[in-house]
Amino acid sequence: MAQDTPKIAKSEAEWKKQLSQDQYYITRQHGTEPAFTGKYWKTKDSGMYHCVCCGEPLFNSNTKYDSGSGWPSFYQPSDQAKVAEHRDGSYGMVRTEVRCAKCDAHLGHVFEDGPAPTGLRYCINSAALDLKPEKK
Repeated sequence: MAQDTPKIAKSEAEWKKQLSQDQYYITRQHGTEPAFTGKYWKTKDSGMYHCVCCGEPLFNSNTKYDSGSGWPSFYQPSDQAKVAEHRDGSYGMVRTEVRCAKCDAHLGHVFEDGPAPTGLRYCINSAALDLKPEKK
């Protein structure tokens, strides 16, 4: 994200009005949807996955793969500057949390057990995403 692009800041009341209960819990309260239940975990449709909160394009479907984890998994974001990574020490584990760089929405986590070419697995909650199908 360009440095001159302002971050989106809304009140909790504004986010609650805009998002479904599940979307709010996951993106604003750092929740996680149960594995194998999200809308996109097994979707193979072509297109761009956008942040459900602000519409920022985050992951291209051509980087999505079946990791067996039960969550949509990608080996890289559409642009590294569109995601921010933070240390997450919750639940007695140390992980790397992935957030939307534009609105700070919690998306999921990134792990170093993914496929080539990056070796990364961006494990992302479906409720944090909005797939915009590729135009044919």
